[in-house]
Amino acid sequence: MAELLTGAAREQRRAAVAELGTALRELVEACVLTEVPEGELAAVAASARELTARLGVGARGLRDVAGCDDPAAGERWYSPVYGPGSPVAPPLELGSAGRDGVHATATLGKTHEGPPGLVHGGTTAMLLDHVLARAVRVAGAGGLTATLTVTYRRPVRLGVPLVLDARVTGTEGRRTTAHATVAAADAPDTVLAEADGLFVALRPEAAAATFAGVSHVVDAWTSRG
Repeated sequence: MAELLTGAAREQRRAAVAELGTALRELVEACVLTEVPEGELAAVAASARELTARLGVGARGLRDVAGCDDPAAGERWYSPVYGPGSPVAPPLELGSAGRDGVHATATLGKTHEGPPGLVHGGTTAMLLDHVLARAVRVAGAGGLTATLTVTYRRPVRLGVPLVLDARVTGTEGRRTTAHATVAAADAPDTVLAEADGLFVALRPEAAAATFAGVSHVVDAWTSRG
């Protein structure tokens, strides 16, 4: 079990994790773009397996939280949606938009392609789900996604700077609703896709069962107050 880091030690670890994550995302993008000969593909595959073995020496378990994470705040450094250390995470940059909302930007490349030249619909849904959840957290509510309804209005294109906005629309007890949109940065009033989400904060006993066996206590998805 990795010890949770704090202060300067955590920042140093996060910087190293982010540097490796950036290099691996560049590698993944090169992987899906390359048309090099088969012999070169085989040679690169062999090199990749050597690197896998080096990293695997210090692997943690599936329920172990990374030492550079902050599970109480919901900061996941290897999140597949935004984690700086994840080789598959889209380049999502998040910022606050007041007390009950968030604003985010992203430009997606070939790694996240569905139909040729277009962002995969599942990736669009994943990004919308994440900004919805972040808006809920900014508003002071915890919760896991209970329902997510996505409406695709226009194609979301690769290589186009995107803006995502999410805002809480209501809270009743442990249930919070929120709405999010994605648009091109140069046409922010033209919605490409939008989503409505319902998030339900876990009671302490439900959280204990849901996260049973996880190496550290997590609070970001539980009831507040």
